[in-house]
Amino acid sequence: MEPKLVYTGKTKNVYALENGNYLLKFKDDCTGEDGVFDPGMNTVGLTIEGVGDVNLRMSIYFFEKLKAAGVRTHYVSADLNETTMEVLPAKVFGHGLEVICRLRAVGSFFRRYGEYVEEGAELPSYVEMTFKNDAKGDPLVTKDGLIVLGVMTDKQYDDIKAQTQQITAVVADEMKKRGLELYDIKFEFGYDANGEVMLIDEIASGNMRVYKDGQYIQPMELSRLFFA
Repeated sequence: MEPKLVYTGKTKNVYALENGNYLLKFKDDCTGEDGVFDPGMNTVGLTIEGVGDVNLRMSIYFFEKLKAAGVRTHYVSADLNETTMEVLPAKVFGHGLEVICRLRAVGSFFRRYGEYVEEGAELPSYVEMTFKNDAKGDPLVTKDGLIVLGVMTDKQYDDIKAQTQQITAVVADEMKKRGLELYDIKFEFGYDANGEVMLIDEIASGNMRVYKDGQYIQPMELSRLFFA
């Protein structure tokens, strides 16, 4: 029996499997505009041959590392020939939440707080959360806000923060081994039927900001350097 398509995403399609799990099919479509790649955009702007493959490769690499470290994720298995990943079912928080861990003050963090911090200054694995809402500019939300709005519990927030910092340390360490420096990274979390938090989606170069010798590395180049 063929898996049933349940969601068509910008960079991945989602299929339902008979065993209750889901299958993610990675695509070569990339977010951007007018043929220019931009991981922050929410529209498909171009197709880069092989990007689905490298995104899946990096995700497998890190999900296997996290499994060995005892971190809960939705990852079950993957098939590089089919560019697919089998994952556990999970509910998202609210209508979608992004969790960012920042090791240096760049990007939107520096734009917001530039009068208090120098650009590129080190940060102590600073965690912030934003609602996925293009129309409202992905607004920041505090722990108290998430609890008051009924999006998550106090414990779920603490679990997400702790896991985010733990996962970021794993990614940063792997980058450091390759002469690269992780500045910030974006994650998505969900929860299972028991309310237990787990990392979902992917861990790919388009979700992180990485520098080499003070210069920003474009995502496709980062994938090439990572597996060189």
